[in-house]
Amino acid sequence: MTVTNVLIAGVGGQGAVLASELLALAAAAAGKDVKQGEFHGVAQRGGAVFSHVRFGDRVHAPMARRGAVDFLLALEKLEALRYAHFVKPGGTIFVNDFKVEPLRTADERPYPDDAIDFLRSKGFEVVVVAATDTAMELGNHRAANVVLLGALAERLDIPADVWQETLRARVPQGLLELNTKAFAAGATPP
Repeated sequence: MTVTNVLIAGVGGQGAVLASELLALAAAAAGKDVKQGEFHGVAQRGGAVFSHVRFGDRVHAPMARRGAVDFLLALEKLEALRYAHFVKPGGTIFVNDFKVEPLRTADERPYPDDAIDFLRSKGFEVVVVAATDTAMELGNHRAANVVLLGALAERLDIPADVWQETLRARVPQGLLELNTKAFAAGATPP
């Protein structure tokens, strides 16, 4: 029985929930059994948001065990560190090359600028995606989540036409062109 485990992590407003919905809908449209679980902290105030999407032949629970996630999509570098313990040994972390400074008191640690090197030192495959920069070039930084999803799509057994139909069905018409371009940009990085 084959199950693919994906964890999508970000902070409120980055679109982690939309990315997980798109992934779950595409996997279901491709004929897979899908379970999805979303977890919101104080998301509207920039807090952590993460979502598990599990799909395959038969899926029994919406949340993957720690150390069992195949792919982590981190919408910013600190979230990659925060959720890396869910990724299986040798698993893949797609990380947006973007930094969101958390609110903190003066005695807390500075932002970990060495996050990517640290994750690689732990044996993960780390794919750095300039998702926010790419989305800004396309006209809206908020499409970074879909750029990152496009990068992940290259590793999944979900046909391209299913992804396109999923975008058409879920993304509002006024944002469809932007998101279609964002997905394509992630799927074919420079």
